[in-house]
Amino acid sequence: MMKTSSMEAAPKRPFKEWKAGNMKVAMWKNKKTMEDGSEIEFKTVSLTRSYRKPGEDLWRHDVINLRRNDLQKAILVLEKAQEDLFG
Repeated sequence: MMKTSSMEAAPKRPFKEWKAGNMKVAMWKNKKTMEDGSEIEFKTVSLTRSYRKPGEDLWRHDVINLRRNDLQKAILVLEKAQEDLFG
């Protein structure tokens, strides 16, 4: 039977977070082992929308995970949607 240390069992936490109303962005540090055995570090972002359905007491969360190259594209399409909705 394999044992895990308390460090491995601890939940991973974001290193930065920002909130606006029911929206939250969290930044995460990640590591990946490459084929040659070297390890690289990279960051990702999660965008969370929290909500409750009418008549329910349970909070729900929609999450999308983005990499660095996704952010500018997401900003662009969200700005286009905002222009159309409020333009």
